[in-house]
Amino acid sequence: MSDDNISLAGYHHAPMIGYHRAPLSQKFGAPRQPNLVALTSIIEMIAPYDSPAAFAGLDAFSHIWISWQFHHNYTNKDTHIGKSGTDFRAQVRPPRLGGNQKIGVFASRSMYRPSALGLSVVKLESIEVCDGRVLLIISGADMIDGTPIIDIKPYVAYSDALSNAKSGFAPTAPDLLEIIITESAYEQFMTLVDARRCDKNDNETENKNNKKAIHAKNNSVAHAKNNSVATLIQQMQEQLLIADIEIIKALIAQDPRPAYRRAEINTPFVMRYKSVDVSFQLIESGQLQITAVVKVSL
Repeated sequence: MSDDNISLAGYHHAPMIGYHRAPLSQKFGAPRQPNLVALTSIIEMIAPYDSPAAFAGLDAFSHIWISWQFHHNYTNKDTHIGKSGTDFRAQVRPPRLGGNQKIGVFASRSMYRPSALGLSVVKLESIEVCDGRVLLIISGADMIDGTPIIDIKPYVAYSDALSNAKSGFAPTAPDLLEIIITESAYEQFMTLVDARRCDKNDNETENKNNKKAIHAKNNSVAHAKNNSVATLIQQMQEQLLIADIEIIKALIAQDPRPAYRRAEINTPFVMRYKSVDVSFQLIESGQLQITAVVKVSL
C-alpha cells in the first residue's frame, strides 16, 4: 500500500452538494445552536445535485436536517488528513459552561471535532428554482456564509422529536441579554437601509409585519424565479432592511463574546452582518449596547 493510501485509511470522503449563503460571513456573532435566531439564508445547490427532481416531495416537510462542514477550522480542506489523529482534541471548554470547564469533545457540539462536521435542523421556508437550479430558502441556521453542505434529509417529527430526552449541561435555551441601541447607531442603521424601503408607506407596512419580515418570503429572498441566482444571493447578503435591526439585536442577545471576556465593561466588540459592522459593548446596567453601525467594503 502506498504512503498516500495509508494516510487516507480510515477516512470517508463525501461530496459537497451545495453551499450555505448567509448574511453572516464570520464566525463571531453566529448562533451557537440552530433555531435560536430566525435568520433567513439560502442553500445554493451545485451540479449535479441541483436538479429539481432530487427535491420532489421535500416541500411536504416543514424542517430539514443539514450535514455540513466547519470549513473555517482549516485553511486547507486536506490539512487534517493524514496526521493520524495528532490534532485530536479529547476535551473542549463549552461556552455554555463559562469556558472554564472541560468536557469530552463527544459530549459537546464543539466545532473542533475529528470529522469537522456539523448537524443542524432548520426550517424549510421554500424551495425555489432559479436559472434551472434549486435554492433552498431556510431560517434558523447556525452556519455562516460559504459553509459546505454535505447532505440534506427531511425532519420527521414522530422519530426526531423526543419529548423525554435529557440535555445534560444544556437543559434549556441560554438566557438572553437585553439589547439597547444608541440614537446615533440607530440613525446610522436607518441611513443604510435600502432607499426603496425608506419611504413612509413602506416603513409603516414593514413595521406592522416585522415578525413576518424576518422570514424568507419577506426578507429579500422572495420571487426567486424573477432573479438570477447571483442577484438573489447578493441581495440576501448585502441589502439592509428595516427588519434586520431585530435580527441584529437577536444575534447580539445570544452574547457572542468569548466567555472569559463577558465581565468586561465598555469593551467594544464588532459583529459583521451583511454589509455592515455592528459595534456593541457591555455597559454597567448589564445590557449590551449597540454603539455603531458602519458600512464596510465587500
